[in-house]
Amino acid sequence: MAEQRHESSKKRTNSVYSKEKNPMDTLGIGSNMVKSLRYWLQAVGITEEPNFGKRVQTFTPLGEKIYEHDRYIEELGTLYLLQYRLASQEELAASWYYFYNVFNMTEFNRNDFVAGLNGYVIDANGKSAAMRSLTDDFNCIIGTYVPRYKTDPGKVSPENNIDCPFGELGLVDIVDKNRKVYRKVSPSAEVLIRGYFSCLDGPSSRSYRS
Repeated sequence: MAEQRHESSKKRTNSVYSKEKNPMDTLGIGSNMVKSLRYWLQAVGITEEPNFGKRVQTFTPLGEKIYEHDRYIEELGTLYLLQYRLASQEELAASWYYFYNVFNMTEFNRNDFVAGLNGYVIDANGKSAAMRSLTDDFNCIIGTYVPRYKTDPGKVSPENNIDCPFGELGLVDIVDKNRKVYRKVSPSAEVLIRGYFSCLDGPSSRSYRS
């Protein structure tokens, strides 16, 4: 698998997504997953694309650095840097921005988050959001940061054991599994700065995850 990824990366051009290529064939994933991947690559600051005209997605300067020094996201510092970019993205990841910049509860449950986020939406837009949408965002955030072996170990198997890499950062944990209470932990500025410079400095400064 690693060799296949390496061969694919060698064929990379400056264009990550373009109409001349079929990403479903190139990446081996469905159309919905392609749309999701395209969206979140922009949300974490790896790629960008114009707001009008031909939708060609290209690497940002940050994306170029990560591709050059840590293209498989093997270093925790890279994950912390991407997490910082995601938590700063009010436009493309509003719920993540709210969770890390506005929501001030350290221990919380779903109702706490959904009620707070809905108030945030009302203040910003003058009207309430759909509760289903807010709940889906909560579930997505928990799924982003809490590995499934903690939330539902009975459903984890070697064939279906794909978790979001952000779960390795330990930014959200379970306090009470029965009551579904969670705890949020914010990374220190020192950790984020170290992640930024380790990405810029390249392989010589790496401290790989085990």
